[in-house]
Amino acid sequence: MTFTTCDLFDADESLQSVSLQMANFGAHPKFSGPIRTVRCYRDNGLVKSLLNSPGAGFVLVVDGAASMESALMGDMIAAAAVANGWAGVVINGVIRDRVALAQTNLGIKALGSNPRKSAKDSVGAVDIIVNFGGVTFTPGATLYSDEDGILVQGS
Repeated sequence: MTFTTCDLFDADESLQSVSLQMANFGAHPKFSGPIRTVRCYRDNGLVKSLLNSPGAGFVLVVDGAASMESALMGDMIAAAAVANGWAGVVINGVIRDRVALAQTNLGIKALGSNPRKSAKDSVGAVDIIVNFGGVTFTPGATLYSDEDGILVQGS
């Protein structure tokens, strides 16, 4: 990939820029693709289900309500995302297994890490509009992420 989010924003200031300071956790700090979404709270059942299905280059945006209490993705779910062709995952919440994730061929951004597992009840919603960090994430819009931040086009 040859884009930088700085150059993209300079060329089109209508792009939405995520104001949260999210950290890179995957081996691919630069990723992009159309968006799919999940809203959940301390329950990663829907995240696991989606990332175990064909990703076709999509980016999964997870609104975990910025909870730092339990991880919404770990190494096994991330490995499934790679195997299923997902481009990346952006989590408004935390991950676990950060050392393993750093070796995973996936773009991963999150607020931090916590070793605590989440519930697996699949409570939440899929492919709905979610909002965090001053940005509206609409399924099908395009997300661009690199070391400088996250931009969304077409919400």
